Amino acid sequence: MSEPIIAVEDVTYSYDGRPAVEGVSLSVEEGEFLGLVGPNGSGKTTLLKLMLGLLSPDSGEVRLFGVPVEAFDAGERIGYVSQHSTGKERTMPVTVREVVTMGRYPHTRFGWLRSHDREMVEEALSRVGIAELADRRINELSGGQKQRAFIARTLAGEADLLALDEPTVGVDADSRDRFYALLDELNDQGITIVLIEHDIGVVTDHADRVACINRELYHHGDAEAFMESDALARAYGTNSRMIEHGH
Repeated sequence: MSEPIIAVEDVTYSYDGRPAVEGVSLSVEEGEFLGLVGPNGSGKTTLLKLMLGLLSPDSGEVRLFGVPVEAFDAGERIGYVSQHSTGKERTMPVTVREVVTMGRYPHTRFGWLRSHDREMVEEALSRVGIAELADRRINELSGGQKQRAFIARTLAGEADLLALDEPTVGVDADSRDRFYALLDELNDQGITIVLIEHDIGVVTDHADRVACINRELYHHGDAEAFMESDALARAYGTNSRMIEHGH
């Protein structure tokens, strides 16, 4: 068997001496769709940043694509859409196509684009359904359209792993449904996905595995098994309950 895309072993991380993540071990296999859930302030974003090498653990080990995270230098294999991505381009005078083209830069020499690079950009725009928006300014798009542009940037860069931190905050319900349908399609095509989402019903609808944390790990496994376990009550409090979506 090949090594997991991400392997986290007994990882702890603290802010000013206060543990945000404590003794967490989990793995993400190639082609998996992992939903990362937990209450506000539970350490979800911290754990995701540790998994991607954006933070260094106080103790324990993280491996990315079989390589210790501190030695990993193939960042183009990862597409990361942070919680606040939709606000970063508000004043940037760049087009959607230019944003997506940024995904090709790690594959070029001195930023010089070849015909193949341009073809990859156009293909990525088409795959996420925003080809007609390519010449629009990124700051003119809706939240859902921006997120599709960031996904297209990841696809143009030929990333193997897509990590998203609450990507649909502020996005309307219809756009959110289309966005998650896109994630399902990309996962079916072989892209590994790690998703932080506050809506547990969305996670269990789309992810095949769930990691539930509140500083410590309460569940890591099959999404259906998560729904049948007591992990939700233990992580969120005894009065918490699952709400299943009808779509």
